[in-house]
Amino acid sequence: MLSWDEFDKEDSEEAVVKGANAGRAAEATMDRLDSAGGAAALEARAVTANDSAAVARAKAALDSLDVAEGLAELEGSAARVAVDEKRMINCRADLNQLVPFKYDWAWQKYLDGCANHWMPQEVNMTADIALWKNPEGLTDDERRIVMRNLGFFSTADSLVANNLALAVYRLITNPECRQYILRQAFEEAIHTHAYQYCIESLGMDEGEIFNMYHEIPSVAKKAAWGLKYTRAISDPEFNTGTVETDKELLRNLIAYYCVLEGIFFYCGFTQILSMGRRNKMTGVAEQFQYILRDESMHLNFGIDVINQIKIENPHLWDAEMKEEASQMILQGTQLEIEYARDTMPRGVLGMNAAMMEDYLKFIANRRLSQIGLKEEYPGTTNPFPWMSEIMDLKKEKNFFETRVIEYQTGGALSWD
Repeated sequence: MLSWDEFDKEDSEEAVVKGANAGRAAEATMDRLDSAGGAAALEARAVTANDSAAVARAKAALDSLDVAEGLAELEGSAARVAVDEKRMINCRADLNQLVPFKYDWAWQKYLDGCANHWMPQEVNMTADIALWKNPEGLTDDERRIVMRNLGFFSTADSLVANNLALAVYRLITNPECRQYILRQAFEEAIHTHAYQYCIESLGMDEGEIFNMYHEIPSVAKKAAWGLKYTRAISDPEFNTGTVETDKELLRNLIAYYCVLEGIFFYCGFTQILSMGRRNKMTGVAEQFQYILRDESMHLNFGIDVINQIKIENPHLWDAEMKEEASQMILQGTQLEIEYARDTMPRGVLGMNAAMMEDYLKFIANRRLSQIGLKEEYPGTTNPFPWMSEIMDLKKEKNFFETRVIEYQTGGALSWD
């Protein structure tokens, strides 16, 4: 007589056998499908009487296609990638295999960036246009601030986008980070679009605004400072893999993330957002607020990338590199202080150049400490605490609550 234990045991063994048989049957089915699919694909290559001469040539050309060609560039691509094989730079694993993730923070930033999607045309510029055209709507100091900032930023985001697309994307060897970089590059395009939209809406002289980066000294200096860190790595022949080339990439990341996006944006954004807080140029201020949200995420991503490179390549972060990085941030701070003095030689919007200098030194301390360097402006405090509130996604009002727009979904688009 069987006990329940024996019954369960027999039932379990029978299930294992059935499972194994089912697995073999499924495998055999897949093999047959593979064989049939391969044969069908070859048959599709055959030249038929209905093929034109051009189609026949195309099919013949594919007969000599070497599927192995180019795989040498992706060393290790024949095997599945393990998490431990992933690295921020100089990784030899397959760059096309997105998962498994090693840096979950990079993928989360990509998702957050997609969730924060916006377009410039969504912002109502009617009040700004009326105010700008009114001779008594803004003071000369306020008009100077708007023009200077649109002049710098309209070029600055293009510089950042070029650096990402032409250099950084190629040299960062982690797929999830590359995914975010693609999103960031698109956001930089949106930002440049936003500045152009503001300039066009206000009826400004587009040639004057877009050429400020080489006509106005305080604007030109910032652009020139950033461009010098792009020259080497934007060369198509440039590759990482040596101590010096790895350091060159690290310098570029510090220049663009810690300085261009981490310092050069802060004076102008504070000025424009302060204007919006006073119910002036509210459309421009709203555009800048959305841009600042994106830039804050760009900055945090860049800091994480820099620190991860340091962790994986500690030999790069030597005393010389630390001193160089510190100097880069301090130079950037000085250029932004000069820009602040140029854009507001007199007090305006409840602030002045001295207050802005304190704020920029406060920001510089943050950038230094974020990459593990000593603060150089001890005791400096933030004179504009409301800026921290604006940049804090968790404390701000719903990002989209002021926007009324319907996006077209794929099913609603016309493909004609």
